[in-house]
Formats: sequence, C-alpha cells, structure tokens
Amino acid sequence: MVKGKVWKMGDHIYSDHVAPGFARKLPWEERKNYILHIHPHFAKACQPGDVIVAGKNFGCGPSREEAASYLVKLGIGCVVAESFARIFFRNAIAFALPVMECKRVSDLFEEGDQLELDFEKALVKNLTRNREMKGPLLPADVTNIVRAGGIIEFLKQESQPFGSPA
Repeated sequence: MVKGKVWKMGDHIYSDHVAPGFARKLPWEERKNYILHIHPHFAKACQPGDVIVAGKNFGCGPSREEAASYLVKLGIGCVVAESFARIFFRNAIAFALPVMECKRVSDLFEEGDQLELDFEKALVKNLTRNREMKGPLLPADVTNIVRAGGIIEFLKQESQPFGSPA
C-alpha cells in the first residue's frame, strides 16, 4: 500500500524531463534539482513518499533507465498514469517503483490531493475527495518483482536452491 501527496503531470512527459542528460555527471545533490524540471516547484518541494499522477505516455522519448532510478532515489512512492512508454514501465518495475496504468486517472486528482494505491489490487483512491478507480491487474510476476525490491533482488530470491534460506 502506497500513500502520498500528489504531484500532477500532463501528457508526454519525456524521460529527459525526468532525467535530463545534461545533469547526468552532476553530484546527486545538484542533479536532483533537475528531476521533472518542467514542473516549476517539483524539485524543490518534493518529499519522500510523494506520488506522481500523469496523463498519457509518461516516460516517452530516449531510453533512460535513470528516469525510473532517479524517482526511486528521490523517494517517489508510485507513478499512476493514463499510459506509460513501455521502456519506462519496464525500467520502473526493474527498480521496484510501483507503476499503474489507469484510464482517466488525471480526472480523479488535483495536485496536493492524497493518493492511496493498492498496487496488488490495482486500486487507486483519492483520499482527499473520497473517489476511487480500478486499473488493470498486473501479472503476478510483475508485482512479485516490485515486492522483492526490484529485478536483481527478485532474481537472487528465485535462484535460491529449494529449502535454502533466502
């Protein structure tokens, strides 16, 4: 279960908006100031546990696995969007960032609302406005990867011989 304050984003948020190439070589304390720099207050005011609600095609553009990893490092609790670029979606799962597609989810939230996501049931609630909607359930392997802490931890657990401690 994830709960957090909503940061609302629009359609077609590029991976370069999340993880701009020009900031890659900067130390983290400087680099984090450029994450989602298209939103005027995000980098300065985002807190661990906050969540992102976005429109269509979140994470489109160049394949930057840093986009998902930066959001995890920043402490973003989840991203719920109307749709995702497939590469961002896969990278988010690999880094244990809960992501969920939900048609018209942008209509359900205003910036600053409180969101609750039950990732395994694909249920998103607006606790501020007492509204909810359901998205499509993800395959068990996907939820297991996120629950394990990402693809590397999942594979470590899966490679344990039967009966060995994890």
